[in-house]
Amino acid sequence: MAPLGVAFRTSALTAAMLLTPLALPSSAAAKPTVHTVVMDKMVFAKAPTGVRVGDVIVWVNKDIFQHTATARDRSFDVDLAPGKSARTVVRKTGLVNYYCRYHPGMTGRMVVAAK
Repeated sequence: MAPLGVAFRTSALTAAMLLTPLALPSSAAAKPTVHTVVMDKMVFAKAPTGVRVGDVIVWVNKDIFQHTATARDRSFDVDLAPGKSARTVVRKTGLVNYYCRYHPGMTGRMVVAAK
């Protein structure tokens, strides 16, 4: 039988290990969210909310016309034929205004937060 002091230290160590949260790798905790923005009837759908740096934006052109999703700050420029889609990764924080180069009246904006 182990001395009382050894048994107590072992029990305290076991309890501490059980109560300590496990550290997850940062890549597991920071999986990017995928947001979708649809272009249809000559407008961009409502911009996604909760966008963070590293997230993915899927641009979908459901219109019969060619469209772009072009950031005014030049952080992305996606050119889409009718019925096509493409992905961009958000790289910077702040307010991002975007438009269609072919149809400048088509505009949108999204707010991007840090990770």
